[in-house]
Amino acid sequence: MAAVGLGIAMLLILIALQANTDFNQLLYSDKNQNETADFLVINKKVTNSMMGQPGKSTFSPAEIENIRKQPFVQASGLITSSEFNVVVQAPGDLHFATDMFFESVPDSFIDVKGEDWKWNQGDNTIPIILPSDFLNLYNFGFSLSQDLPQISQETAKALPLLVVISNNTTSQQYSGHIVGFSDRISSFLVPASFMDWANKTYGSNAAPATSRIVIKVADPSNPQLVKFLDDNGYTTNQDKLKFSKTRLIVQTIVSVVGFFGLILLFFALLVFSMFIQLIIASCKKEIQLLVILGTAPKQLQRYLLRQFVPLYIIIGVVSIILVTGIQFQASQLLAKHDMVVSPWPGIWTVGGAVAVLILVYIVNLVTVRKYILKDQ
Repeated sequence: MAAVGLGIAMLLILIALQANTDFNQLLYSDKNQNETADFLVINKKVTNSMMGQPGKSTFSPAEIENIRKQPFVQASGLITSSEFNVVVQAPGDLHFATDMFFESVPDSFIDVKGEDWKWNQGDNTIPIILPSDFLNLYNFGFSLSQDLPQISQETAKALPLLVVISNNTTSQQYSGHIVGFSDRISSFLVPASFMDWANKTYGSNAAPATSRIVIKVADPSNPQLVKFLDDNGYTTNQDKLKFSKTRLIVQTIVSVVGFFGLILLFFALLVFSMFIQLIIASCKKEIQLLVILGTAPKQLQRYLLRQFVPLYIIIGVVSIILVTGIQFQASQLLAKHDMVVSPWPGIWTVGGAVAVLILVYIVNLVTVRKYILKDQ
């Protein structure tokens, strides 16, 4: 009974340790990392009480500093909005003209790379990055409903755009050139050098308020990140945070399995101790006779422990074999969904098995020594 309990306890503990190792591999391994999931654009939630008060939706310097010093934030960048009017016109039969806005972020946060992404004062062409969702909305929503031609990304990059920038007193025309489509930041991006110059030239010359911040995080599902956003009334792309709930559920299940494993281990140790006591009690006269005949108590201890050690080793080996089989099947199943984990037990799992065996041996050694010496 004690051996069965010890085997089940060890199996549950090893499964919990291996599940935790697999979960960390899925989250942090290079083979499973999703580049676009590491960047989050956060802003304040707009409530009814904030309507008509745009100042309440911007970040103060203290709030920006508080975000930057959070342990889960690896890097952060401010998104700067344009303080001037922008009208963009498409050429040809598209007959497309719309009011627009521009924003800029530090280049290190942009997922579109290219030599065209630069602007120097005096250039008449403005490089623009559009969100991929914008082109999808046009192709599968607006163009179909208005009987207009759909546009591929290659065609959109080749289209010359007329960009008119103005304020209340002056305006100027520029050529716009789409250099790429971003899956990371849903905004109409222009180089930071152009934004700084245009805000000074056409804006109010006041430092632009920051209403959105892009942050780089190692784990978008980090529960601390989700709690920080909720506590401060911030919001971001909820799709990237959905995994946090899944992670919490998995961690809870792993913790519960590990807890029951420890409870079973405790009872297994208790049963082993009682079993050893019964053996020593039933052989009390024989033990005393052996001591009188000159047998050292340590020899008796070693003899009794040798009766149990092979059983411990068999239980440990069988548990490792079972966990290895489960882990191999799990890795094959996850591979079908493009998730990579090792087909072999992790070092913490093997170390956990050794630690349990050492603990059982120590407890039994203390029990044998205590009752052998007690009977002398």
